[in-house]
Amino acid sequence: MKDTQDKIGYCQLSLGLLYEDSTEYDNNGEVYPISKQEISHTKNTNRFVIHEKLLETIVEDANIEKAIQRVVSNKGSGGVDKMQVAEVRTHFAQHWSYLKKLIMEGHYSPQAVKRVEIPKDNGKKRGLGIPTVTDRVIQQAIVQILTPIFEPLFSENSYGFRPRRNAHQAVRRVVDYANEGYRYTVDLDLEKYFDTVNHSRLIQILSQTIKDGRVISLIHKYLNAGVVVKHKFEETTKGVPQGGPLSPLLSNVYLNELDKEMERRGNRYVRYADDCVILFKSKRSAMRVKETVRRYLEEKLLVKVNQEKTKVAYITDIKFLGFGFYIEKSGNVRITVHKKSREKMKRRIKEITKRNRPVSSKQLGQELKLYMTGWINYYRVADMKVYLGKVDSWLRRRIRMIYWKRWKLVRTRYKNLQKLGINRKKAWEWANTRKGYWHIANSFILSRTLTNERLKSFGFISALDYYNSINL
Repeated sequence: MKDTQDKIGYCQLSLGLLYEDSTEYDNNGEVYPISKQEISHTKNTNRFVIHEKLLETIVEDANIEKAIQRVVSNKGSGGVDKMQVAEVRTHFAQHWSYLKKLIMEGHYSPQAVKRVEIPKDNGKKRGLGIPTVTDRVIQQAIVQILTPIFEPLFSENSYGFRPRRNAHQAVRRVVDYANEGYRYTVDLDLEKYFDTVNHSRLIQILSQTIKDGRVISLIHKYLNAGVVVKHKFEETTKGVPQGGPLSPLLSNVYLNELDKEMERRGNRYVRYADDCVILFKSKRSAMRVKETVRRYLEEKLLVKVNQEKTKVAYITDIKFLGFGFYIEKSGNVRITVHKKSREKMKRRIKEITKRNRPVSSKQLGQELKLYMTGWINYYRVADMKVYLGKVDSWLRRRIRMIYWKRWKLVRTRYKNLQKLGINRKKAWEWANTRKGYWHIANSFILSRTLTNERLKSFGFISALDYYNSINL
């Protein structure tokens, strides 16, 4: 309880400083302006609350301009009205006065979001909701004002969708707890969390902090805007559609209730969006808390827990944000890349390096570089030097296989092998071989011709070299 009171006091101080400074930061650390607002002190709660001019701050021209910049920089496709991001500035220049009037009078009606599906690691699909460009701007404007209000209320153990916080910090916090002796975990799995958030409960939670009813009403309209699935409109009576700027903040506001409950109980835990790990010193404690947390989530937050996937496991047996954990000889817990994440990466590389893909060597090198640098940057905090050495060897073999397949004709192979330094007799012998592509790709003849250095000169990067360069 004392921690909660301290956090409220910090919120009071932060809000006071916030409006004195009239600046705040977005998710990338950029500054956007915030106007002064009235703050009142209520005798009943002994808390500062946002007075009834929050909506005016949201629709200020400077805040809207900042929101437009963010939506344009994020790019993305259009919504149900087919307006593209490139058209947003012209649209707002022409129509913002009218849109602002509708919002201020409470007559603005958001359009339904377009539902698209993307594949998940388990073969299933995840639904994403794409709002119209106009609604993305308005949602972003709301987020820019509400984020500095809610940030002081959020837990130190929450890392997802928050300014200056990321997955690497979350994974390192898990390791810190594990090295303090908390190595038994409850690996929580919330069943279709974003699709099942209870609207009434969410509005109730929001209303505890936001006292401008017009802002609450506007957010409620976004929750109830509906979705268009294959050209058919469907109502949304629950859930926070993934894909809009507002959804991450609302999901954090909702699960902040879980964070406060974990803190009240004194549990060690780490949460990133809806991925949550609770850590204990004994298996018995983990088993006991698993059931009480399930009851809290289902009875108090009305969130269903996936009983099959929620498990008690030792630290080395869990997957968190794609990472795994191992224990080194000294006894310390360290970070690695989880087996499933490695398998997913290899599947993607196989897709990129299919032998019959009609792409140039230059394009192939660019695609591999783009994917591998992104993958390594995400997993850079993991120990994987030995693993990346093996990946390099396997990937170079696949590239050599592609070259051999493209040379195809005997005379082409014969000519290219000679160009790469093989004498005529040996070149003729290998050009006529009947061995398979994968077998030849591992032969000394291609290792001597398509050397590692030569492949690098063709634009194919070394995963290990890149990993070492960003971890100096």
